[in-house]
Amino acid sequence: MITLKKLASLTSSKLIGDANFKISGVNSLDEASNSEASFLANTRYFDSMLKSKAGVICVDKDTKLEQNKNYLVSDDASKTFQEIIIFFSKEDKLSGFEAIHKSAVIHKSAKIGKDVVILPNSVIDERVDIADGTFIGSGVYIGPNSSIGKETIIHSNVTIRKFSIIKDRVIIQSGAIIGSCGFGYLHQKDGSFKKLEQVGNVIIEDDVEIGANSCIDRARFKSTIIKKGTKIDNLVQIAHNVEIGKNTAIAAQTGIAGSSKIGDFVIMGGQVGVTGHVEIASFVQLATRSGVSKNLKKGKFRGSPAIDLNDYNRQFITYKNLSKTLKKLEDKLSTLEEKTKNL
Repeated sequence: MITLKKLASLTSSKLIGDANFKISGVNSLDEASNSEASFLANTRYFDSMLKSKAGVICVDKDTKLEQNKNYLVSDDASKTFQEIIIFFSKEDKLSGFEAIHKSAVIHKSAKIGKDVVILPNSVIDERVDIADGTFIGSGVYIGPNSSIGKETIIHSNVTIRKFSIIKDRVIIQSGAIIGSCGFGYLHQKDGSFKKLEQVGNVIIEDDVEIGANSCIDRARFKSTIIKKGTKIDNLVQIAHNVEIGKNTAIAAQTGIAGSSKIGDFVIMGGQVGVTGHVEIASFVQLATRSGVSKNLKKGKFRGSPAIDLNDYNRQFITYKNLSKTLKKLEDKLSTLEEKTKNL
């Protein structure tokens, strides 16, 4: 638990209310108890705030406050609340197990750093290097000659194939597969397919997060690269030889085909599709279900094939208006036909 006085200091907020009041956790406005913190980030939920039983509510400076309630006032209520969440999440352990469980299978040539936790039934193959403070969940496989940086979190049932390089403070959610074979085949004259060997690797730089059940294929010759700070949602497919820049965000069910290059600070909505061998410039934003089949320069895009967002919106409005006009013409034509029948 923490007093509101300390919580105000921690979040650089102005406290209105009882400085000695104690908070033990966080919750939504509707569900929060008297010992939990909550927040108001949108005025649509103002009525919920009034009814809330939360012990303290994070609000911005323009919010009208009620008497006899506790508030933390700041420029950004959502950010303040996130800082409180982080404070309480640090008290939660990733697991009740500590150190290396006896059921973990670790090759004699592997190097394990200080304060590493490895949960039951994980396998660490030959010449793997795991740095200090890393957490490895149960049922994880780390293939030969791979390296894992410090303070990285690899959740249960992740597979990391050979020669993968995972750097510092990376988070890999359950079910993700790093370094799987790229989708490459030679089409034979008889209609069959001959597999192409993929002898490259995957490099994941610092502070990247990989979502659950996402797949990142190793390169055919060099490296598939995910650069520093990029966030990848669940169920994302990244093919061989792809390069993704720094601080890019990719939402669920997006697929990026081989050898495409994505710039820095790119935002991709859910179910975006990118064909192979294209380049997307830094700061591009792609709306949900956009289809990219050619190089894109800086801007906002939507549609399949993806076009400038303003052009897409104009086309949509034109189509909508055209549909209304056609409906009116059909109604008029029907009326004329009825009149003709009655002559």
